[in-house]
Amino acid sequence: MPEEFLSAEQVAAYRRYARPPTRAELDRFFFLDEKAQRLIGPKRLPHTRLGFAVQLTTAQYLGAFVPDPTDVPSEVVDYLAVQLDIADPSCLKDYREREMTRLEHAQEIRDAYALRDFIEVEAQLAARVDDRAWTTGEGPRALFDGGGVAA
Repeated sequence: MPEEFLSAEQVAAYRRYARPPTRAELDRFFFLDEKAQRLIGPKRLPHTRLGFAVQLTTAQYLGAFVPDPTDVPSEVVDYLAVQLDIADPSCLKDYREREMTRLEHAQEIRDAYALRDFIEVEAQLAARVDDRAWTTGEGPRALFDGGGVAA
């Protein structure tokens, strides 16, 4: 990704939690709706249910999967654990035991929510950002922060 127009803070925050989500953000991005509950339901173990939920909601919040789904703010883990009736949120650390589980879950989330890899949509996104820059006058930093695709 070209980074020359981004501040050091923007580069550091990409694909990471720059700060814990606010309560409003938790309610908006981390609430497990019916669809999410149906996907999580078949997962047997608490750490796989919680890990799946963390990956799903993190992808919704950040717009990307994080390299280590256990490296998220405790507020996120606690919020999801309550919804999933998991008494010990620290069980999430066990989600790292099997790398294939994380990868399989990420693919299941991609399939269920029709998410695509950036490389597949790069040209389309570039065109939208270019159009938005011409019509709004927003600079590259503002477009990056807003995803560049808001209507």
